[in-house]
Amino acid sequence: MAKHLILLSTHQLKNIIITVLLLAAFFFPSYCFAANYDYTYELLDHSGGSTNYRLTVSVTSSLYEYYRSKDHNLQIYDFAKFVTPHPLKPIADDLWSIYSDDEDFANGVLMIVHQIPYLESGPQKYPVETIVENEGDCDLLSFIAASIMKAGGLDVVLFLYETQSHMNVGVYLSEEPNDARSTVYYYTHDGKRYYVAECTGDDWRHGWRVGESSDLLKDASARIITLEECEQSSPGQVSSSYGALQASSLSLVASTRFVIARNPVTLSGYVSPALSSKNVTLYVSLSGSPSSLLVTVVTDSNGWFSYTWRPSSAGINSIRASWSGDAYYVGADSGICTLIVIPLEWLMMGVTVIVLLFVLLVVTLATRRKPPEKLEAFEEWEVVGNPAYF
Repeated sequence: MAKHLILLSTHQLKNIIITVLLLAAFFFPSYCFAANYDYTYELLDHSGGSTNYRLTVSVTSSLYEYYRSKDHNLQIYDFAKFVTPHPLKPIADDLWSIYSDDEDFANGVLMIVHQIPYLESGPQKYPVETIVENEGDCDLLSFIAASIMKAGGLDVVLFLYETQSHMNVGVYLSEEPNDARSTVYYYTHDGKRYYVAECTGDDWRHGWRVGESSDLLKDASARIITLEECEQSSPGQVSSSYGALQASSLSLVASTRFVIARNPVTLSGYVSPALSSKNVTLYVSLSGSPSSLLVTVVTDSNGWFSYTWRPSSAGINSIRASWSGDAYYVGADSGICTLIVIPLEWLMMGVTVIVLLFVLLVVTLATRRKPPEKLEAFEEWEVVGNPAYF
């Protein structure tokens, strides 16, 4: 019986060890306060005039990590999924505050992408990634331009020049471009003229304007990629402002540090200063896996938020809260909150093993008491029955 008990406890010891390791993480929490990524872009007024604007764009580290963890595999001509209007909408809103028509707006977008250093890259990336990494080639810059233009309400497409291994943007305008300094170039799709918007080049003051084209592409054939399949929503946005954004902070705590699977745990926090009706996104990473969106909640009148979660998967969950900021405050991330989720089965196994080990201990102690009793009886027999003692 003891042999079977030992084998049983060894069989279940692995689960106990895993549980102990999970509990050990309780004593070594991780608090990581990552800074935002901030970039400044210069802008000129109508058709490259003399008025200069400085637009500051700030990206939270959690939003950057979210896009880094997304699927980057490219299917045949599946470029539209890398166009993400929603997270870049604050940039579009700020551009509309200084430009009055769609041509000036589109040229303002080109000024921004012309300030991002050109660098040949391998796989496709999402616009937030390219902004943070501050480098990209023709397709990555085109994804940014198309995203901002579409966020600003313009009708845009992507032009893919397969023979030339190049990409830029096509934009439909209410009127033919007036600020082009050469012959205006466009491609027709569904009866609309989409004017060429070249996104490469590092001369943002005198760079390409809508309708202008390089000699290499003037007679080139372009595949038109429409954007019906572009990203429709995102868990957060960049912050954008012409002035200095005020700092903000974000806290996050869990009602417990460990919980049995499918039991409730409350995640709560506070946006400082106290800002009401602000979207706060919770991200979760299970046992080192890429972060994924958990939920988006809204702050109350005092800047507080709360969410009751019932995690189903066992492991160490790293949870972070994030808010994108607004026209006055830069966005912020909370520190990482560690939550250990233990399956009920493991807990039951642990109790079973403890009971079995206790029974084994009792049996062992009982067995060890018998030899002294036999020895005492034997010594008594020697004294009474052995003639040598008389």
